Amino acid sequence: MPVDLGTPGGHAAAACEDRTVTLPAASHDPSPTSSPSPSESILVRAARGEQVPHTPVWFMRQAGRSLPEYRALREGVPMLQACRTPDLVTEITVQPVRRHGVDAAIFFSDIVVPLHAVGVDLDIVPGTGPVVAQPFRTRADLDRLPELTPETVPDITQAVRQTVSELGATPLIGFAGAPFTLASYLVEGGPSKTHQHTKALMYGDPELWNDLCARLAQISGAFLRVQAEAGASAVQLFDSWVGALPRADYLRFVEPHSRAVLEGVADLGVPRIHFGVVTGELLPDMAAAGADVIGVDYRVSLTDAVARTGGRYAVQGNLDPALVFAPWEALEAKVRDVVEQGRQAPGHIFNLGHGVLPDTDPTVLTRVVELVHEVSAR
Repeated sequence: MPVDLGTPGGHAAAACEDRTVTLPAASHDPSPTSSPSPSESILVRAARGEQVPHTPVWFMRQAGRSLPEYRALREGVPMLQACRTPDLVTEITVQPVRRHGVDAAIFFSDIVVPLHAVGVDLDIVPGTGPVVAQPFRTRADLDRLPELTPETVPDITQAVRQTVSELGATPLIGFAGAPFTLASYLVEGGPSKTHQHTKALMYGDPELWNDLCARLAQISGAFLRVQAEAGASAVQLFDSWVGALPRADYLRFVEPHSRAVLEGVADLGVPRIHFGVVTGELLPDMAAAGADVIGVDYRVSLTDAVARTGGRYAVQGNLDPALVFAPWEALEAKVRDVVEQGRQAPGHIFNLGHGVLPDTDPTVLTRVVELVHEVSAR
């Protein structure tokens, strides 16, 4: 189908050159109406701690990056524009389901999309990541963060609805960035290894920090709610940078705001996944903040994660993304080990311990999916 990329439904349109892309004909037919609904899929049941016939699998950053069909579709299309174009979002989201046979799709977007939607002047720069034109450093900057409402992101609602229709019985996972990570991007002006400006604001003006994070919690919570109400069967809150903080500071400066996001969608009945990087020390508190599933990066074993969270939560993870480059025998042994450790939790969703690396061989990911399904069959 032809897609007009000149009017993606928001601020992205003004900054991007018009392009038309022809999408391939859909090859993933929606499941018949007699098939189980996505809300009763294996992934959702595992997230609830219910019995499942095999361990469900999906991969963070599976929608794109390593797939040649994704790179061909995205050629010349800026990231923000792609994220605000419903037909393109649907096609990219479904691609890994077609190719790998994963048990869930992750909505193709970026954690800064809701910030862009409310008017923050930012761009996603290839090779760098999100870059904010004017970093947020003062109380006056809060005026640049209005609330996000469904009317702010009609393109997201449309994209979710048509993606859910295309996926049929396969569940869609919606996601948003957590307040700390979004605040870090806004305060630093882009990615940071030290988070020096973020920490300076957090410690130096706690009142401003909490007011900023409260506004971001509203934006993230509303963005998750839009996706869930449009048909997403689960949601994930990403806190990519929160591992930069010790536990006491997490509890003081971060946990209340993440809790507000997760509690804000509790009434919708969709499983909530909470994931961060380098967060082994924070796992019990991140789980208790309102998660049904605690995401575990590759630095902590699932055995330890289950123990640290008291065996009360389903777990997600946690194969090291770099291991897909190892010889198959070594990779197979590690996959089997992760599956076995996951049996100790009330529920287990197999995933990588972070995102798919760009030069990953897609055929290896497909083999991993098949192996997980095989060795976890009950």
